[in-house]
Order: sequence, then structure tokens, then C-alpha cells
Amino acid sequence: MVTSAPTAGRSSGASRTVLAPLALAQFICSFAGSNMNVMINDISKDLHTTVHGVQISITVFLLVMAALMIPGGKLTDRYGRKRCFTTGLAIYGVGAVIAAVSPNLGVLIVGNSILEGIGTALLIPPVYILTTLLFPDLTARARAFGVVMAMGGVGAAAGPLIGGLITSVLSWRAAFGFQALVVTVILLLSLRLTDPIKPDPSRSFDIGGAAISAVGLLLVVMGILAASTNLWLTLGLMLAGALVLAWFFLRVRAQERAGKEPLISSSLFHVRASNLGLVTQNLQWLILMGTSFTVAAYLQVVRGYDAVQTGVIFTAATVGLLAASLRAEPLSRRWPQRRLIMAGFAITAVGIGLLIALVGGSPTPWAFAPGLLLIGTGVGLMLTPSVNLVQSAFPEARQGEISGLSRSVSNLGSSFGTAIAGTILVADLTRGSYAAAMAVLAVVSIGGLLTAMRLPRSQEPAQHGSTVPDAAAPPGG
Repeated sequence: MVTSAPTAGRSSGASRTVLAPLALAQFICSFAGSNMNVMINDISKDLHTTVHGVQISITVFLLVMAALMIPGGKLTDRYGRKRCFTTGLAIYGVGAVIAAVSPNLGVLIVGNSILEGIGTALLIPPVYILTTLLFPDLTARARAFGVVMAMGGVGAAAGPLIGGLITSVLSWRAAFGFQALVVTVILLLSLRLTDPIKPDPSRSFDIGGAAISAVGLLLVVMGILAASTNLWLTLGLMLAGALVLAWFFLRVRAQERAGKEPLISSSLFHVRASNLGLVTQNLQWLILMGTSFTVAAYLQVVRGYDAVQTGVIFTAATVGLLAASLRAEPLSRRWPQRRLIMAGFAITAVGIGLLIALVGGSPTPWAFAPGLLLIGTGVGLMLTPSVNLVQSAFPEARQGEISGLSRSVSNLGSSFGTAIAGTILVADLTRGSYAAAMAVLAVVSIGGLLTAMRLPRSQEPAQHGSTVPDAAAPPGG
């Protein structure tokens, strides 16, 4: 049983000290997921690979995060949030150094996709657990998550610009050196972090469940990646993945009936508000990362822009995302989270529509700005309320599980975004595949809006130490 520390006063003196390393950690992990998009040509030439090869590296990185995020969240209960955070940072830093000196695509995948992915899966759940535990008040939590999500969103949206500048001035390898440097700074800042609740070394860890869930997710995303070459292989891999995941959930139910602790409790899916919030998180990151890869690849391969030019164009998305994310606290006081998420998807859909309409009719790079600005604004508007809604639906004793699940769902969305949009795009970059990829993302935005409309009209934070709200009665009524 997890022992709870007193919550009173947690958000006062230590808040700024805590938020600095946590927000910076979210920034660098999001940066890693998008900065390679502007290095496609440079990496392809240097490592003698293709656009599809770079896409695989990016997708595997996102997939490793998604597959291991649930186990990573579970491990925080057993070994502690700070220990998992610092261990993840160390693994991430080693991976960044290996990627920086990689002589071929295989070594790049080991450093960037595997080790950085594992490190991220260990360090990101503590970011969300600590933010939730240290800020028990809904408004204060919205402010804290606003900072964390703003840094994450800026990392994803500004990754192309920062990565482009580093690549053009130095090389694409220096961008990984930059990541290692930032990780070192975070490790120094985290020395002052304290764990608000004690770890419980006696907690069991379902290694078999972690392996089964990871294999299932891997098969699904591999199926999407295979769509450009063999549709039958795609169907086979996705069916196999679905069967493995079904086996995983049947195993979870069997363990619960036997009185054992599974990797993830089925009761996490008994809260309607949280379930719908998880879906919106998945779709938000699918849209953001799908747009980032599609637009970046189109600009470089079709328009012939270099890394800096591509990064500058993405500044519009960064500005919109940062402005909206930093308004999370005042917006949460004025508007229900459901309405903010709905507005975010609606604005994003309009932005994608503009990217399709304006880019197709104009050769100027400025045609990308209005659409990217709206997409950044829409995603920034809904990132914080979606996370806050999910985390607040559970008491602190469940934060390790729900944080791992939440981050896994979000990173799976990032994987889907890069895999789906990228697969469509690289099929034939010169003959309408850009518009097709963006049209798929527009449909996803509309699906997100319809999902958000089903969210409860109000959502109150779960009281610390309380039980999980009953499935039949969404929290907050």
C-alpha cells in the first residue's frame, strides 16, 4: 500500500524548484520526437538511407516510449518517482551520445529510438505524478500542467526550428549533443527534488504483462508502417497485434480474479471521463506529430527547403501552441475543460483545412503560416485540460498507474501520427500524397471533436486518498 504524505502546502515553496526540471524534461523528450523531421535529408545522405528509413527511426522512438510507458509508471510505485526520473535521464543521455556518433541507421536506432525511448518511458511518468501530487488544487494544478505542457508543446513544435538551426550551423549530430547537454542540466536541477510519497519495494511488477503489451503495440505500429509496401502484411500484423493486446487484457482480468497485481488495473477504465480524456490525448498527439512529419517532409523533399527554412516555417505553430498553453490557468478558471478541448479540436480542424487549401494554391512558404498557427493554438488549448482531466480523476495512490497509461496513450498517438501520415506521404510525395495525409489528420480532428462532446460537463479533482469514482457516475456530475 502506498503511504501518502500530507498534501497541505505542497504547492507553495517547492513548486518552482520542482517545476523547473520537470518542465525541462518534458521539453527535451518532446523535442526529440520532432527535431529529426528537419534532418531527413541530412541524415539520409550522411547515413546512406532513405526518407522511409528516417521515418522508421522516428516511429520506433515514439513506439518504444508508448510500449514502455505503462511499465515505467508502475515502477515508480516500487522504486520511487525521483529514482525513476534520474535513471531515465541517465539512459536518455547515453542514448543521445550514441546517436550523435552513429555511423549508420542501425546504430542511430539503438541510440535514438531504443535507449532514448527507454529513458523517456522511465522519466516522463514521474513528471506527471509529481505535478499531480504537489498541486492538489485544480486551479494550481492547471497552472503547473500549463507550464509542463507548454514546454512539451514547444519542444514538439519548436523542435524543427531548433534542430534546423543546429543542423545548419553545425550538423545533425550536434542536435543529439544538445539533447545530452540539456539532460545534464536537468540532472543537476533534479538534485533538489524530493519524493512526496515513499516507494514501496514490496510492490509486485508484472514482467510478463509488460512484454506482452509491448509486443502487441509493436505489431500494430509495424502494420501501419508496412502499408506502403504490402497491404496484406499490414492486415496480418495489425490483426496479430490486436490478438496479443486482447490476450494481455484477458491476462489482466485473470490476475485480478486470482488476487494478483497486474501491470495495469482494469478499474482504470471504469471512469468514463478518464476514458474519453485518454482518447483526446491520443488524437491530439497524433495530429501534432502527424502534421510535423508531413509538413517537414513535404517542405524538404518536394519544395527543396533546407533545415533552417523548414524550422522557421514551423515557428507559427510554436507561437500558437506556447500562447495557448501558457493561458491554461486563466482559461481553466473561466471555461470548463470539456469546452476547451472541444474548441481545441475545432480550431485544429480549421488549421488543417487551411494547410490543404492555401499550400495547394500558392508556392510561397507563408501559405503554411495561418494553418500551422491555428493547429498550434488548437493543440495548445487542449493539451493541459486533457491531462488535468485524466490525472484528476484518480487519487494519489493510483497516480503511478494512470500516469503511465496516460503517457503511453499519448505517445502511441505520436507513433500513429508519424506512421499513418508518414506512410501516406512517402508513398508518392509528388502526386497529391501531402493533401491525402493532411486530409486524414482533418478527419482525426473531427473525430476528436465528437469525442470531446461526450465528456462530462464538469470534472472535479478526486480527493486525495479517496477511491476511484464509480463507473456509472462520472466525477463532478
